Amino acid sequence: MHPSTDGPTLLSPARIRLALLALALGGFGIGATEFVAMGLLPNLAADLLPSLNAVDPDQANAQAGWLISAYALGVVVGAPTIAASAARWPRKALLLVLLTAFTLGTIASALLPSFGLVLVARFVAALPHGAYFGIASLVAADLMGPGKRARGVAFVLSGLTISNVIGVPAITWLGQVYGWRIAYFAVAVIFAATFLAVILLVPFQAGDPQATMREELKAFGRLQVWFALSVGAIGFGGLFAVYTYVAPLVTEITKLPAATVPLVLVVIGVGMTVGNLVGGALADKSVRRTIYGFFGVMIVALIGLALSAQFLVGLLIGVFLIGAAAAALSPAIQSRLMDVAQGSQSIAAATNHSALNIGNALGAYLGGVAISAGFGYLAPVWIGVGLSVLGVILATASFAIDRSRRSQGIHLPYGTQSISTFGQ
Repeated sequence: MHPSTDGPTLLSPARIRLALLALALGGFGIGATEFVAMGLLPNLAADLLPSLNAVDPDQANAQAGWLISAYALGVVVGAPTIAASAARWPRKALLLVLLTAFTLGTIASALLPSFGLVLVARFVAALPHGAYFGIASLVAADLMGPGKRARGVAFVLSGLTISNVIGVPAITWLGQVYGWRIAYFAVAVIFAATFLAVILLVPFQAGDPQATMREELKAFGRLQVWFALSVGAIGFGGLFAVYTYVAPLVTEITKLPAATVPLVLVVIGVGMTVGNLVGGALADKSVRRTIYGFFGVMIVALIGLALSAQFLVGLLIGVFLIGAAAAALSPAIQSRLMDVAQGSQSIAAATNHSALNIGNALGAYLGGVAISAGFGYLAPVWIGVGLSVLGVILATASFAIDRSRRSQGIHLPYGTQSISTFGQ
């Protein structure tokens, strides 16, 4: 039996697994709502920007990429705001509120008629994203028990990665055949199903009665928190610079039919699923080595893709390794952030997803700028290389501070010194 509780009752291992599956189903829905737009980018451009698309499809695709950036920015805004203000809430109740917001926001995305209104809907639909993953990660970590924190985080994230194997390609195909609006209605159904699963399967967990917004926000006064956030925000731009424009990469560079795009998305999703499981296990052993190792894989894979994307084999190997490396980094960066944030656990768990979605917005934006400037659909891949290299540099600086503190005999826990006191 495991010490996790539902009221006074001990939970069996089977009940714990069911609760984790319910949380992962939410990740499955989030993966679908976030990543379906990548595969349907030309469809969104044709329907929402018909005049521009008729004159210049490349410009229309680049502008449609704003929908992806809007979602990412919604995550950035919503994650710390919701996590800090609702840290006292019972975790299950907060998850249900967030799932309700997901469902309604996704339905609005499917119904609204114009590009501008859909842009706003994507921003609003993204607000619960980081808070959901953050709170679900805390619930999962408690359910898994000591020494298995990163694996608990990885289990929740497995819903997102499996979504990229099954949900995103299937819903992308649905959107290509029946229209992108039907695709978003399908995503809304997934969120509604998750709502029911959480009600039935996730045990009660109290919030932190001592938490206040002021206490949670103290995390942002710690230098190492900013380094950890920056590693995710900059480094993950490498993945999203490629993922955002994967549809035109497949059709314009590799010269494959549009029907091939869902299959390429399956390959990315398989890579993400494998990487998430490996990264979660390795991060429990060494966060530092996991971050360095998989940033190395990411950089090599991006360069390989840029040089060989015109060949089917080069495309598939490249996107598989990029997806695997990015997904392996996620639980490692999450664990690092929770370490350095100390007592601000709710906001630390949630803001990791803000950081990753800054990477999403940054990669999508810079890739769109490069395409609009006429550099072609391989330009975002090279931008991804540069962003990943910057991620390594930031991680190196952060770990150097750790070594410096240890060499000075400072053995304070991570995150106990603020920006103002470092270096004094």
